[in-house]
Amino acid sequence: MNLHRLRTIVGIELRQRVRSVAWYVLLGVFAVILVGLLVLSFASFSLWSGGNELFFSFVIMLVLLLVLLVSPTLSGSAVNGDRDAATLAPVQITLATTVEIVVGKFLAAWISGLAFLVVALPFLLVSTFAGELNPLVILTSLLILVIEVGIVAAIGVGLSAIVARPLFSVASTYLIVAALTIGTLLAFGLGSTALRSTQETVVRDIDVDSVPVGCNPYGPSDREGCPSPSEIGCVETTSYREVPRFDRVWWLLAANPFVILADATPPTYDEEYGSPSDLFSQIAYGVRFAQIPPEPREVVQSCGQYLSQDQPPYETPEQQIAGTTPSWFVGLLVQVVLAGGLMAWGIARTRTPAKRLPPGTRIA
Repeated sequence: MNLHRLRTIVGIELRQRVRSVAWYVLLGVFAVILVGLLVLSFASFSLWSGGNELFFSFVIMLVLLLVLLVSPTLSGSAVNGDRDAATLAPVQITLATTVEIVVGKFLAAWISGLAFLVVALPFLLVSTFAGELNPLVILTSLLILVIEVGIVAAIGVGLSAIVARPLFSVASTYLIVAALTIGTLLAFGLGSTALRSTQETVVRDIDVDSVPVGCNPYGPSDREGCPSPSEIGCVETTSYREVPRFDRVWWLLAANPFVILADATPPTYDEEYGSPSDLFSQIAYGVRFAQIPPEPREVVQSCGQYLSQDQPPYETPEQQIAGTTPSWFVGLLVQVVLAGGLMAWGIARTRTPAKRLPPGTRIA
């Protein structure tokens, strides 16, 4: 792969995008949406103590959402769009190889997606300086954001080289992005319900029937002849119910871009209660908590003499997260393999001379 030819292809692609009026309109609309949503979010989170951490994480998640919505339009027609416009064949007869052409279009789409991050940079700076934040949280979240933009760009460029029609390749890119975001959530929810198990629930409560009429079974009573709470017996009630098994399907969320961003970012906790203090930590805690299988026997204590029995020790969210397995690197690997596989397939479909082309494909 020649770096000079690769740089030339990237430059041509970027110049074509810069000359388009629609490009600037898209950036302007992106900025307007950010301004409106960030003003509302800043006003909302300013009412919270520690709202600066929530505000920053919300901004990063918002930027990721908007980039995921915009990137398929920038990359989904990179190859087949040029083929329809009869501008791909002149490039293919130059010294540039097929790998350089496809990779150059991928890098151009990636840089174009990063342009939206540049537009969002002032808002990220505002959210950063709104309060004291952990520098590692900022660096990690921005790095994952840049990687996710590249993965979506690779998926779009790969599909544009595989699918003959630009409309279908853009739609296919959106479908894959939707499968990674919304589809993983649906599969997680439906799968956990389908793989449910039976849980025994034992409720230990005061034997209210043994308490004389007019006496308070749960506290001291002024009435003469009323027994004290320690003198009242207890009764057990056993029931069975179906509970979803999130621990069996939590891995489906590993490839979700928002879960990867949240799980890879170092968690932050409230100093008073040890609870997650930003959106990253809250999402990561939810995914990590899903890894914990439900107890086959649950005991609900409402009777004094049983309060010290069958009660598991209390764990803070920080302790629960520390005792579970991070999944962001697995999800990121799945996304890289998916994007790399589509890119490799797209290179094979674009290579010339071609033995076979889809019906209606324009050559020159």
